[in-house]
Amino acid sequence: MNLSESLANMSIQNDNTEQIQKKREDYIGWTDYFMAVAFLAAKRSKDPHFQVGACIVNQDMRIVGVGYNGMPRGCSDDIYPWEKGKKKLYVCHAEMNAILNKNSSDVWGCTIYVKLFPCNECAKIIIQSGIKEVVYVSDKKAKKVEYKASRQMLKDAGVICTQYKPKVGTIVIDFDEDNDSSPLETEKRSE
Repeated sequence: MNLSESLANMSIQNDNTEQIQKKREDYIGWTDYFMAVAFLAAKRSKDPHFQVGACIVNQDMRIVGVGYNGMPRGCSDDIYPWEKGKKKLYVCHAEMNAILNKNSSDVWGCTIYVKLFPCNECAKIIIQSGIKEVVYVSDKKAKKVEYKASRQMLKDAGVICTQYKPKVGTIVIDFDEDNDSSPLETEKRSE
């Protein structure tokens, strides 16, 4: 008899004859969790056009880097331009920041979760850093030359690119301590 069969055959009561509580079933999965971290990081971006976040995860399912798009350290986001066409000369993308902000010696073999499919510049950094997989939500810029180049480089370098299909539609974080309900509420996406 294996462990799960033994547990199933055991009484559902403890020494105090109280019923043992089963685990929650409405928790979010790893992919939803890591993509939610990337989306939460994007909320730090001051870019008026695109707020992008990235979350890097190692093989042990531990977050090793987080970043969002913004101006480089020491370059005031009140002075440098946010206009389309001008900002690209200055802004550091979320993927670059997540890799540079890593809290481990390297990101070799890791997965990066990001809102938008990476541009060609970020693809080069992803490849050179040894990241093995890109999980993204949107590929809305796929027809632009720099994104075609990005897709080709990632493919040739053997980096797996997976479009994220959420299992939950909404994740709500409630900071109200007086609320008796679960601090994390999820709403199932209708299929």
